[in-house]
Amino acid sequence: MGLLDHKVVIVTGAGHGLGRRYAELFAAEGASVVVNDLGVAVDGSDLGASAAEQVAEAIRADGGKAVANTADVADTDAAATLLDDALTHFGRVDALVNNAGIVRDRPFAEMSDAEWDSVLRVHLTGTKNATQPVFRHMTTHGGGVIVNTTSRTGLRGKLGQANYGAAKAGLVGFSNVLALEGAPHGIRVWTISPRAATRAWSIGVTSAGVLTPELERRFTVDAVAATALYMVSDLSAPHTGKVVFASAENVREVRWEAAPAFTPGPDTTAADLAAAIERGELLFPDDADRDRIS
Repeated sequence: MGLLDHKVVIVTGAGHGLGRRYAELFAAEGASVVVNDLGVAVDGSDLGASAAEQVAEAIRADGGKAVANTADVADTDAAATLLDDALTHFGRVDALVNNAGIVRDRPFAEMSDAEWDSVLRVHLTGTKNATQPVFRHMTTHGGGVIVNTTSRTGLRGKLGQANYGAAKAGLVGFSNVLALEGAPHGIRVWTISPRAATRAWSIGVTSAGVLTPELERRFTVDAVAATALYMVSDLSAPHTGKVVFASAENVREVRWEAAPAFTPGPDTTAADLAAAIERGELLFPDDADRDRIS
């Protein structure tokens, strides 16, 4: 018996890296999987090959159930085929994992509109496009699970990724609202912040954007995939609305925390606020606290 027996899961960006590992693990645990991938490089350029079909074929060769979908999630009409394929081939949908994304790094002062728009279009709008039809279906068919993907860049920032950070931070807010709206319908929503040695994560980590054996050993994808499996399985019920950082080094919930408070009076000045900060009554006194989101 698998954790996902008789369940149907859609995974976007499942042709490579984490998405592929998600799809393979879900299928091994008994799920029927809609494997979505447009077949592009990490920067969004066309590779001219159907990665989705290759992954689906590999799953079927191992005795699992999978169907390929090559829709561009950034296109509203194309993204709607994710739900269509799940219902046509497997008759239902129980979970959606939004993993698709691209990276186009550039210092903000030099970033073009195209570099900004393309990243937000895939990550933020693409997640909305893939989710909305599935969410509507789940509201009238007993609920389900939706997993969205944020990142350390969205939670704490990273040089050269203003576009990526804006999109990934936006997905946290999107997930928070979705969790509230989905709860009455039995829809649970998670946000995962993965850290694994994939082709996307390696960009900026090494000067050539190439994965090294050391990185691959240190940051394997398996612990991240196990976390995603937990999220989409019944093991995680009834939890919802959580952000979870996942890597081979640690898995933990990420929370927003209020700093120590200062109560202003009617005559409070900027100097009073500065003094309160020095006393630790208003803000965390040490920026090292940012490292808690690692």
